[in-house]
Amino acid sequence: QVQLVESGGGLVQAGGSLRLSCVASRSAFGIDSAGWYRQAPGKQCELVAGITSDGRTDYGDSVKDRFTISRDNAKNTVYLQMNSLKPEDTGVYYCHATLLRGGVRYLDYWGQGTQVTVSS
Repeated sequence: QVQLVESGGGLVQAGGSLRLSCVASRSAFGIDSAGWYRQAPGKQCELVAGITSDGRTDYGDSVKDRFTISRDNAKNTVYLQMNSLKPEDTGVYYCHATLLRGGVRYLDYWGQGTQVTVSS
C-alpha cells in the first residue's frame, strides 16, 4: 500500500513562511503530477498550486507571487514554499498526486492534510 504523507504545517505569524512537503510512502513510486489544495473552515476546497511531471506550474490567483511549488524526483517529494503568509491562507492543506510505478500511473491519491494557521 502506498500513501502520500504531508508535513510542514504549523502556526506562523502574518508575513512569515512555511514549507510543506508531500512524499510517496514507498520509494518504488514516483510522483507524476501533483497539486496542493486547501480548505478553510466552512469553505470549499480550492487549488493552491499544481506541477506537472515536466515541471510546469500553475497557481491560484490568491497565492501568485507568494507561493512556489517545486519537486525533487530523487526524493519522491513535492514542496510548497509559502512566503508572505496572510491570515486568509489559514486552512488544511492537502497534497493530491498521480503516482507512477513501472510505467503505470495511479490517479487520485490524497494526503491526510496538514494544518496551516496564520495569525494576525
